[in-house]
Amino acid sequence: MKNNSIKNVVAVGIGAALFFVLGRFVQIPSGIPNTNISVQYAILGMLATMYGPVAGALIGFIGHTLIDLSWGGAPWWSWVIASTAVGAFVGFLGKKIPLSEGTFGKKEIVTFAIINVVANVVAWLVIAQGAMAAVANSVTAVIIGALLCAAYSKTIAGKGSLDKE
Repeated sequence: MKNNSIKNVVAVGIGAALFFVLGRFVQIPSGIPNTNISVQYAILGMLATMYGPVAGALIGFIGHTLIDLSWGGAPWWSWVIASTAVGAFVGFLGKKIPLSEGTFGKKEIVTFAIINVVANVVAWLVIAQGAMAAVANSVTAVIIGALLCAAYSKTIAGKGSLDKE
């Protein structure tokens, strides 16, 4: 249990840092004021799936707060809360995906996509009232996030994959 706690703390630290760096410095303009296509939601989706709702919520909260603070103003709390909600929701439902066991096939990709789309649409439309953010974050979470999950799953040895010689 203790080792798992350490992994979660490290995941939150690395995840929040990646969320911040990607959100602050890797932005694609959407044409809508104060709204960019943000690739950090792919990292949030993957790490929330791997480490659960608490880690996902903390990554979204810390990462988004740091992004807003780095612009020199106060955090835009409705958007910070939306990122927190996405991380928590994806983490809660994403635990059904056995990503840490190296399993990420068609069924898991579809599940990952549905969870991320629902999380982003609900969070961004209900909490932050950002329709463009709902669409853009869903697309980046599903496409880039699924690619990251698939690549990660390939690094995990599956059960029974090692033969005794």
